[in-house]
Amino acid sequence: MGIVERRAGAARTLWPRRRAASRPRTPVVFTLLGAVTVLYLIGPIVYGFSGLSGDALRSFVADPQAGGAILTSFGTATVSTLILAALAVPLAHTLARRRGWLARLVGVLVMLPLVLPPLMSGIVLLVVFGPYGPIGGPLAARGIMLTDSNAGIVLAQTFVAAPFAVIGARSAFAALDREVEEAATVEGAGAWALFRYIALPLAWPGVAAALLLSWLRALGEFGATVVVAYHPYTLPVYAWVQLSSTGLGATLPLVAVMVALTAVVVALLGISRRLGGIADVS
Repeated sequence: MGIVERRAGAARTLWPRRRAASRPRTPVVFTLLGAVTVLYLIGPIVYGFSGLSGDALRSFVADPQAGGAILTSFGTATVSTLILAALAVPLAHTLARRRGWLARLVGVLVMLPLVLPPLMSGIVLLVVFGPYGPIGGPLAARGIMLTDSNAGIVLAQTFVAAPFAVIGARSAFAALDREVEEAATVEGAGAWALFRYIALPLAWPGVAAALLLSWLRALGEFGATVVVAYHPYTLPVYAWVQLSSTGLGATLPLVAVMVALTAVVVALLGISRRLGGIADVS
């Protein structure tokens, strides 16, 4: 009898089951701590919305810059996510299948944007893609500006959202049953066929969840974007402008839009989980 079986037997002896259908319980203190956490996370949002006024909503609806900021954020975040689907997903599949020091090193490096403050990420990008950088300089000499443009916003969003796509998709690919791919290899399937017809369809719910999280991260990006591309305004940058110039009340409708978009993405993530997706991005 193994260690696990002996411990399970001891547990049954010390704490006999009262009902066959009983479920494991959570300690009461955990429930209380969880309630405090939920209140801390949800309370400010609910209370903040209580301060929404009719005048602020009417001003928001009539403000063309607000609509432009929403469209800019939505469009650039979508483009950034498509770029990550084309670049980060293949990298994630490679990291999930490779072993060795190089794969481990790359796995650590792609996490750097997670720990680097967004403002510093913007500074790093500005050094490279700015008008005096090794990439932005030659393009600027030809009249192509990567800063203060939609291209600059996409660069910033892609940089900060990439780890979510890579880590989440890698977890989805790593969780697949390798025996299925090995059986397909025996039948003569090549590397591309394995990815296209086996790995990607099986891991797609998890990959889609990772891309949705990446889209949400790109949508909410502020620090790197404000350095690389202050104009045109994205939703977070315009909220900062309104907060600085007009006051707190004028920013609440913008916050409401962001919360609504976040709720939609969280709902889609829930659907992905129910379909069997793996949305582990830790």
